[in-house]
Amino acid sequence: MSEKKLVIPDVIIGLGNPEKKYEKTRHNIGFEIVDYLADKWGFIWQKNNKFNALFCEGIAPNRRKIRLVKPLTYMNLSGQSVRAVLDWYKLNADSILVIYDDMDLPFGRIRLRLSGSAGGHNGMKSIISHVGSQDFSRFRIGIGKSGGKKETISHVLGKFSKTEGKVMDELMVLTYDTIHVCLRDGVEKAMSLYNQKFISFEEFNPEIK
Repeated sequence: MSEKKLVIPDVIIGLGNPEKKYEKTRHNIGFEIVDYLADKWGFIWQKNNKFNALFCEGIAPNRRKIRLVKPLTYMNLSGQSVRAVLDWYKLNADSILVIYDDMDLPFGRIRLRLSGSAGGHNGMKSIISHVGSQDFSRFRIGIGKSGGKKETISHVLGKFSKTEGKVMDELMVLTYDTIHVCLRDGVEKAMSLYNQKFISFEEFNPEIK
């Protein structure tokens, strides 16, 4: 019986939109997390025209080389950047970890998976289409649902409230710890340790009983 392959990412991709007006919005949570990683690890972002992305690389705390990517294609064409990175480094789809927002998860919750569908997320649809596979790791960050269909766009492109910002600060630490385990022990280990963890919104909002 062959030993199961340990899935450890070589490239971490944060999804978002590049213009300033999209900064700190729910839809750009992927950008925020890879920015946080780069800051923690002392990496410097540079524009990479080959990838049409902001790109940086270096040695993560586990002494493993890691590359961080923020596609500049806008969300719906994220797959173009991802395909270019994979082609340049001659990597397979299972070498990436994609971080993105998910309305189907409550705000403050996280979920790692080794594969799966796009779940209605346009950035993920683009990546699956361009890499030709659903078999790559993804890290979904819950942003919760909007009040109704008409409010969906304003919800995902809206900025976090002051209270939500406090949750985000804690969430950044949680995601950092989760990714550290992904790089040290593999995605499956991180899934078993962190998929049930979450940051409670109520803890930061005393008005909620």
